[in-house]
Amino acid sequence: MDTMSTDTKQGGAMHWHVRKLLTVIAEAALERKLIEESLALGIGGYTISEVRGGGAHGVRAGEWEGERSIEFKVLCDADAADRLAGAIMERYSRHFALVLYTTDVGVLRSEKFS
Repeated sequence: MDTMSTDTKQGGAMHWHVRKLLTVIAEAALERKLIEESLALGIGGYTISEVRGGGAHGVRAGEWEGERSIEFKVLCDADAADRLAGAIMERYSRHFALVLYTTDVGVLRSEKFS
């Protein structure tokens, strides 16, 4: 299903379009590579935040440059999310700490997130 509607107070309906939110939590050293991979697949927009946390690779508190982590997010269609996730896993998963997950989200102006 590509669209869903939500009633608004003005009596009209908002027409939401289903897209994927792909989130990648990675070592900060991959930031430039993640941007390049995304742009190469035609995904032009992204959001990057510095994050801290712990998991299988230990605690990443970000106290020194080598242990910084980022959260890289893109909104796109399911096919683009699959291609980007596949490229990231193939090229970087053996040598870098990575977590990837997707979520279905509703967006307005769907043409921005193809």
